[in-house]
Amino acid sequence: MDKMKHAVKERTGEYAKKGDYHKELDKSWAYYPVYVTKMEYVKKFLSKFPKKKKILDVGCGEGILVQEFRKYGYDITGLDLNYSSNHVVKGDITKMPFKQGSFDLVLCLDVVEHLSFEQQELAFAEMARVLKKDGILFTSIPNLSHFASRITFLFGGKLLRTSTIDRHRGDRPIGEYVKIIKRNFKVEKRKGFFPTYPLTSVLTVKIPGKMVNWHRMMNATLALPGFCFLNVIVARKK
Repeated sequence: MDKMKHAVKERTGEYAKKGDYHKELDKSWAYYPVYVTKMEYVKKFLSKFPKKKKILDVGCGEGILVQEFRKYGYDITGLDLNYSSNHVVKGDITKMPFKQGSFDLVLCLDVVEHLSFEQQELAFAEMARVLKKDGILFTSIPNLSHFASRITFLFGGKLLRTSTIDRHRGDRPIGEYVKIIKRNFKVEKRKGFFPTYPLTSVLTVKIPGKMVNWHRMMNATLALPGFCFLNVIVARKK
């Protein structure tokens, strides 16, 4: 933690181009309502987690959650390959600079889809390594087999990717991610965000800034995880 106090802010990759874009959200960003409702869910989960427990946020970018929850007195550390600051350590998720069993909770939010298939295997194994016995993994992952993707495949023979292949090179159906996670963890909960039903999908692309309440309603009532663009998975280390 002392090293973090003297870290120099550094940006590479997308943060060199976009800056701290998660800190100043653009309401015209198509992912805006998904991001907002996901973060509400994450913060609610964290607010119930004991402050004395050690938390790691891997692939944390600018460290939005790290900065906020450190102010609340939480023992939380950030790790990112393309960003470092006073509260974020620069490092690789597949080879983290932490000892075995260092943390009680690992957050991994919208990260593994950016990795290759081989790297994903390594990343989840590494998250298990740095967790204590019975430690918790809280991860959010885009789902290649969301509802709209299934429809486009049915009628057009083509899946609707969650982003461009250069950004989400490890895009998979959520069931494949679950299988990988289960090698080191016991899945305790899955929650879906943004069921990509036609009307919801069109409006989200057209007017994302006005769709947050709609997403809250859909996520609470019709968000079957397999049909959703994003899944949140809570799992415990075996």
